[in-house]
Amino acid sequence: MKMVVAVVHMDDAGGLVKALSQAGFGVTQAKSAGGFLRKQNAMIFAGVAARDVDRVIGIIRERCRSRTEQVSPLPPVVEPGEVYMPYPMEVEVGGATIFVLDVERFEKC
Repeated sequence: MKMVVAVVHMDDAGGLVKALSQAGFGVTQAKSAGGFLRKQNAMIFAGVAARDVDRVIGIIRERCRSRTEQVSPLPPVVEPGEVYMPYPMEVEVGGATIFVLDVERFEKC
């Protein structure tokens, strides 16, 4: 048994959960926030048989493509009298960070 944990962009989470569920995998979604952009992400948890890990990762790759967005960075701490002019910057968002963990014990009650 394996636990697949994927950290994905919130915009991709709904479609991913639906695709995994339609493929027969039990899925749990939890909200999280990223450190760099401080944007909302989702953590997707799926307990699967070891033989199904590649299939789950394939579905994640199909649904969670990276893309670029224009964002305004958070202002740094400035001294009184200083002016901070934020310029939008292009960053890559989306995609997924995937962890596959061994599960020692699994029970469904």
